[in-house]
Amino acid sequence: MAEAAFDTLAAARALKDAGVQPEHAEAIADVVKTGAYSGRNELATKADLAALELRLIKWFVGGMSAAVGLMIAAVKLIP
Repeated sequence: MAEAAFDTLAAARALKDAGVQPEHAEAIADVVKTGAYSGRNELATKADLAALELRLIKWFVGGMSAAVGLMIAAVKLIP
């Protein structure tokens, strides 16, 4: 998947045109770019989500099996 690049020069120019001092405009553009790309490695992929779904299903089935087993045992123990 192609990712859109953040154009810091265009952002800095737009900020300058809006009346922001040039040094501040460049710093703001750099901070926005850093923030936009900082968490890219921490995003979940489709494979990550599929693995998580499988783990959740396993836990759910195991938990339900244990609950049913406990209910059956309780019914047998109660006279």
